[in-house]
Amino acid sequence: MIPRRDFLKTAAVVGAATVLFPNEIIGKTKTNLASPLKNKKILYVWGGWDGHEPKQSLDIFVPWLRSKGADVTVSDNLDSYTDEALMKSLDLIIQVWTMGKITPEQEKGLLTAVKNGCGFAGWHGGSGDSFRENTEYQFMVGGQWVAHPGGVIDYRVHITDRRDEVTKGLKDFDMHSEQYYMHIDPNVKVLATTTFNGDHAAWIDENTVPVAWKKYYGKGRVFYSSLGHVMKDFDVPEALEIQKRGIRWAAESKYRPQEKLTRAVYR
Repeated sequence: MIPRRDFLKTAAVVGAATVLFPNEIIGKTKTNLASPLKNKKILYVWGGWDGHEPKQSLDIFVPWLRSKGADVTVSDNLDSYTDEALMKSLDLIIQVWTMGKITPEQEKGLLTAVKNGCGFAGWHGGSGDSFRENTEYQFMVGGQWVAHPGGVIDYRVHITDRRDEVTKGLKDFDMHSEQYYMHIDPNVKVLATTTFNGDHAAWIDENTVPVAWKKYYGKGRVFYSSLGHVMKDFDVPEALEIQKRGIRWAAESKYRPQEKLTRAVYR
């Protein structure tokens, strides 16, 4: 048994060390949580329909990623997905590519990387309306856009999970943008939703549809938000914060234990 005086002395030393060197005392997990993007290899793929401003998105997200210490490769060509060495090296793929077509080889490279543990993150049509003919890709994302009744309108986003690291501390907020009506995989953890009125499609009045979710595809973490029709949408602080937090979460796919996420509760 340690004498009380020695025990108190040891506790005081450890306490001081924790203040001075918290990451070293708590360990690597704490360091990763504090800087989840540091040294992560990220492939940022942009292209497809110009209306969703894929090129303009670079000015928002790439400087931020690099400021957090991420190693970012930017590509405007889906052939990047066929580069086996590159895909095996990645921690995260961010895709901003609305509609378009993907070849079987390109799709296989993308899906294999995620299934093997690479994270995937995206928003709006850049990942929720990509490659409309590719159902396995949609299976990976967890949902597919089908309509935005009324076009650009006012609507409210409801935070449905206030304990998750992506949405913790955020309050419900308003958007003036496209309100995405989506077909959703029930095997997702819903973080935020929106409720439709019948102004533009009477049969969907009071229907609630997920706005943001997280899920797995194989070993890979997948995050999606339907916000971000144009880059001005990210002037809404909550919309930008949700996207950044989702990117951080997905980037840790290879470094943190797999979570049990299934909880398809929309309200």
